[in-house]
Amino acid sequence: MLKKSLGVIFRPSFTPETLPEYAKKAETGGFDELWLWDDCFLPGALTASAIALSATEKLKVGIGLIPSVAYNPFFTAMELTTLACNFPGRILPGFGHGVGGWMKQIGAKPKSSLAAIEETTTCVRRILQGEEVTFHGKQVNLDKVQMTITPDVQPPLYIGGMRTKTLGLAGKVADGAIIPAYSSPAYVRWVREQIGKEDVRLVVYTATFVHPDAELARRVMRQRLAEWLPWGSIQLDVLGITDDVKAAIEKHGENLAEEIPDVWLDELTAAGSPEQVKNYVERLYEAGADCVVLEPDAYSPEMLDGYVEYLLPILK
Repeated sequence: MLKKSLGVIFRPSFTPETLPEYAKKAETGGFDELWLWDDCFLPGALTASAIALSATEKLKVGIGLIPSVAYNPFFTAMELTTLACNFPGRILPGFGHGVGGWMKQIGAKPKSSLAAIEETTTCVRRILQGEEVTFHGKQVNLDKVQMTITPDVQPPLYIGGMRTKTLGLAGKVADGAIIPAYSSPAYVRWVREQIGKEDVRLVVYTATFVHPDAELARRVMRQRLAEWLPWGSIQLDVLGITDDVKAAIEKHGENLAEEIPDVWLDELTAAGSPEQVKNYVERLYEAGADCVVLEPDAYSPEMLDGYVEYLLPILK
């Protein structure tokens, strides 16, 4: 059985100068993992991961996700080699599709996004293992490339996604899968079915606000959920609430947050008192998550303090 872990996110929108202290606080507070990601037009995750690893001693640092079409896989392997050699067993890189509009904007729109992830993950793994790689695919083209230095401890490779094909690909070529926030326990169970392999590690991002004033936490999270619901798709489909959400958006418009039923909040977010959040996290573990990663509000890096003060003592 895979060991259950608890992680926290440092969002790319947070001030990058605060990352070392944030990572130290996450480690001393009791988190097992810190997760980063690349967003276009914000500070990058590869360099951020080096900063976070250097600032801590045992904390594992994940990158979820690296847009597979935005980086040459050989240069990605070069950067991962540096990290894996200096911090063996502590770097957890993940690859994803990238936001379609952004990828087009930067001239990186792939012929096949799914092929790009599969080819990148496969080639990066082979390069990290020291193979001479020649590969000519839909997206990746390499001709007799080989690293002269390789890490003694191979980093596990993750794939991030939401739907059947990408999750199935994670089960085929990756060591782990990453799914985004607003993933209910029901959706986690569904994701496990799509992956199809028990030994693929599942990382679940979770929008989380914990506070002794449960109503305060839930009021803030209702607003965040209202902002996300118009973008929800497969996560809502699995819960069987897609039509209800559409109807609520049309009926309530800007007042949607005030009309969100408690059951939606309780299934899609971890919000409320320490005990309420603890119970939700445990439900995600029971559904099949191997690592639950607490995702703070985009505007509130200080939420980490609340996680450490209120939640970690009863969850760990």
